[in-house]
Amino acid sequence: MFFKRIKTISSEKFLTTVLEARSKQFSSEKIKTIGILFHYDQFVNYDFFRMLFTDLGFNDNNFRFIVFYENENSQPNSWDSSYTNTDFDWLGHCKSPEVAEFVQQSFDLLISYYKPNCYALNIVTALSKAKLKVGISDEDHRLHDLIIDVSLADVSTFKTELIKYLKTLNKI
Repeated sequence: MFFKRIKTISSEKFLTTVLEARSKQFSSEKIKTIGILFHYDQFVNYDFFRMLFTDLGFNDNNFRFIVFYENENSQPNSWDSSYTNTDFDWLGHCKSPEVAEFVQQSFDLLISYYKPNCYALNIVTALSKAKLKVGISDEDHRLHDLIIDVSLADVSTFKTELIKYLKTLNKI
């Protein structure tokens, strides 16, 4: 119990440090690359994102997925990358090379499609080098540049709002 509390405190401190160090540099360039992060145990509609971006004219090689899962039995086998809570040390740093590679890639758009917040998802969002971060969870406003507050199941509203805002920002 004591070590779990220390891990939680040090993880939150690391997350705050990462978020405070982020420099927001918005550009007027069109979106070319997209990163998608979601919680596999809560949302498994992978094809929704694939169809959304192919409808917008993106090829499959323009977007990349990473998925977080808690249950070892539900481990996805068809994703680009995946990780679990066991991939984090007691200071909150991720030890997974897949996560390290994902966060170092400079996406034009990162979609963090998860609710509620959990450290393993938040830290990947915070560490990402994405230029524009879109999320659906408004529990921590520091994580995302644009928040579309919808439920996980309401994918049609998310799609409509995302397209509307990306057109308004002249990103697509």
